[in-house]
Amino acid sequence: MIVPQLRKKQRIILLVLFMFICITAIISMGTGYSSLSFDRLIPVLLGDGTFKEQFILFSIRLPRIVITLLAGVALALSGAILQVVMRNDLADPGVIGINAGAGVGVALFFLFVPIQAQSFAYLIPLVAFCSALLTAILIYTLSYNKQIGLQPIRLVLIGIGFATAFSGLMIVLISGADRTRVDFIAKWLAGGIWGLDWAFVLALLPWLIILVPFVLYKAHRLNALQLNDPVAIGIGVSLDRERLVLLLTAVALAASAVSVTGGIAFVGLMAPHIARALVGPRNELSLPVTMLMGGALLLLADTIGRNLIEPDGLPAGVIVSIIGAPYFVYLLWKKK
Repeated sequence: MIVPQLRKKQRIILLVLFMFICITAIISMGTGYSSLSFDRLIPVLLGDGTFKEQFILFSIRLPRIVITLLAGVALALSGAILQVVMRNDLADPGVIGINAGAGVGVALFFLFVPIQAQSFAYLIPLVAFCSALLTAILIYTLSYNKQIGLQPIRLVLIGIGFATAFSGLMIVLISGADRTRVDFIAKWLAGGIWGLDWAFVLALLPWLIILVPFVLYKAHRLNALQLNDPVAIGIGVSLDRERLVLLLTAVALAASAVSVTGGIAFVGLMAPHIARALVGPRNELSLPVTMLMGGALLLLADTIGRNLIEPDGLPAGVIVSIIGAPYFVYLLWKKK
């Protein structure tokens, strides 16, 4: 049973995060290389704007904001699941190499598979999911020992090794590609938001419509998986089946996000930790906070990065890494 005071605290935090996202979105809509004054936002949103204003807002700014929010939600939920399933507070789809695995699949598909432009946005998440799933299976297998089970620290080290190896492979792929394709892969590696129109929103949205309610439904199973294996088995949890299903869900969330945002790490690491620090370890309380926290972090990082250097700005992945790398070191030191 959840204490009523915690429910009330969760609602307040969710409201604050929602207001923060709205304020950040307004700032993001009104700032950038092409000017759009804040006093014109409401008229343009209501359809009373020039062609240039409507193009900037509806074709450039709003799709980017929506994609960034959705990707932040997906990465944060993926990290929350991985930290429970893999029993490692340092687990994150970017840190342990799942994002990098998805990126290699996307790069190979982009470089060598002829595909029509209208189908590209919808096929990319599927390609990313398949390559991320293969990576996750390899990492999990190499980190598992029959005698002692899953080894959390070994998992992180193997994941970092995979991420480094895949980054090297991406550089090799770049060396043999033409300039336009090199620009795409380089932007992906840096964690730039590259899916910038409504087609990518429509490609990403179905994954979250299906997976987010499923994860919230599985919150009580995630609570059980946080217990020791004998206790979890004693209360009727099928450990192998639940871990497999939730691992597939985490991989799908991460792959769908990075297929349109590039290799962004640390969102899935920070958001669950901050959420649990605010409302406690019960997943019924922490998962909704984790979702909004992830969206808020990535939207803030993209808004800051986009306005630091004109005209292209800094990739959101760089800004998140500047914040997340010290936090990762702190968590690693704390686990000693």
